[in-house]
Amino acid sequence: MARSQLAKVFKYLRPHWRPLVAGTISLLVVNVLTAYVPRLIGRAVDNLDQDFVSNQLMQYVWTIFILASITLGIRIASRMFIFGIGRSVEADLKQQIFEHLLRLSPNYFANQKVGDLISIATSDVDNIRRLLGFAILSLINTAFAYATILPFMLAIDVKLTVLAISVYPLMFVVVNVFGTRMRDQQLDVQEQTGSVSSLLQEDLNGMALIKTYAQEDNERRAFAGLNQGLLDANLKLAKTRNMLFPFLGGIASVSSLILLWLGGEMLASANSGFTVGELIQQITYVNLLIFPTALLGFTITTFQRGVVSIDRVESILSTKPEIADAADAISLKVPSCKGKIEAQNLTYTYPGSDNPALDRVNFVINSGETVAIIGPVGSGKSTLANALPRLLDIDANQLFIDGNDITKIKIADLRSIITYVPQDSFLFSTTMRENIRYGEPTADEPTVDYYAGQARIKNEILNFPRQYETIVGERGITLSGGQRQRTALSRALLVDSPILLLDDALSSVDNKTATEILANLPATKTVIFISHQLSAAANADRLIVLDRGKIISIGTHQELLQSCQLYLKLWNQHKLEEVLK
Repeated sequence: MARSQLAKVFKYLRPHWRPLVAGTISLLVVNVLTAYVPRLIGRAVDNLDQDFVSNQLMQYVWTIFILASITLGIRIASRMFIFGIGRSVEADLKQQIFEHLLRLSPNYFANQKVGDLISIATSDVDNIRRLLGFAILSLINTAFAYATILPFMLAIDVKLTVLAISVYPLMFVVVNVFGTRMRDQQLDVQEQTGSVSSLLQEDLNGMALIKTYAQEDNERRAFAGLNQGLLDANLKLAKTRNMLFPFLGGIASVSSLILLWLGGEMLASANSGFTVGELIQQITYVNLLIFPTALLGFTITTFQRGVVSIDRVESILSTKPEIADAADAISLKVPSCKGKIEAQNLTYTYPGSDNPALDRVNFVINSGETVAIIGPVGSGKSTLANALPRLLDIDANQLFIDGNDITKIKIADLRSIITYVPQDSFLFSTTMRENIRYGEPTADEPTVDYYAGQARIKNEILNFPRQYETIVGERGITLSGGQRQRTALSRALLVDSPILLLDDALSSVDNKTATEILANLPATKTVIFISHQLSAAANADRLIVLDRGKIISIGTHQELLQSCQLYLKLWNQHKLEEVLK
């Protein structure tokens, strides 16, 4: 187990072996110099009893000062070398995680908690940074401290050295006990902080609802309870910390008392040959070992947490994208794509389901044709919409664009020729301009203005106080549903791809405006309009009626009124709803 943990750590250290070696050598030099300084102090003290002239004393002083200065400089360098490894790995991991998440399919995120993914990309990566920085530096420094200081101590007196450091195992045990408790309490603080943050975020997003139902007092009490829990957790952690360090100081004092007691007796003995300078050396050496020994417990805890975090990060990085380019994938660029779409026995069943969402669907949509896909809830409309840009992992030889199997088209090319606008259109917390030109960040003002007009959102933007500089709140919260959808549509139109896929993307727009938008779309685009708005859908070139995953009829509005009972039923329901509005 320990070997596998070390193997994981070395995998991350291997690319940074040069700064690691430099940092290790620096720490070795630092500890050698640090161990030598008390020896000089001891000699200087012992020579005070002799004819020790001032210039000789100053030689010791200047030598110690120079060694201490060199030690300081090299210690800073060693920290920069080793801590730099942790920082570099942190930056690299965050980039790797982000880029890997971009490659994963939507199904992955549907089965994961966003908070957990964010925690792994932040807290766990930070734990790995501490492991490869603080923990590695601490382990190396502790090993070198004992390796360089103990020989000097043993050379003075073996028995005195053993007795002086005999209390150090107790210090290590105390640090481990308190370290475990502090780790649990720190986790509790983090959980309490997360609860407070979650409630605060929810309440800020739902402030209008809180005021509508006059729930300010209830929310105030809920926050007060969570806030008190956070305070209690912080106080427990502070209490443990405040108990630990006096304990360590007391244990260290015991070591010094042993030296003073036994060292004093040795000084009083005329035959011991033990000097005051040697006693001072021992006391200094013991004090130099206190910090690395006490830190060792925290280091081991940091090491263990870092290894656990490596496993959590690897769980993301080892996840293979469900949908990836085929080995023989072809390129299909926008200029050469005509936009003809064909389905041949298209069948798709969601994992865990026994009934296919799409069952042997066949159709042909010609280039430049506008086709509406309608049907009751659960008929397979959104499944078809997700299948076209390969947001679902469909089988080969079922869907074709310009005669090319979409599973054989490079994913980046496929999604560049299909602009997909879902019902729940996501907007970023930035300006209207930046949201509209998201797909083409360099688009100029006239282009943005033109496509805003195409989506019938231009006039409303111009009525905003800051017009295109208006900041859209988180997920477009400052806009109405219809404004959000039309902003997303203008963004899709600006990209100017040959295929436009609208999955109920105008559900919050009135029928008249939706009809105008569809009527004014470029004639060169192949448009697939999935909607419950039959008034707008009726103007499409053709309509495809889906029910329970199967196509039951294809034709124009007038043809379907005569030949398709389901369509007639849906149309009558729609007309009734229009009358009742």
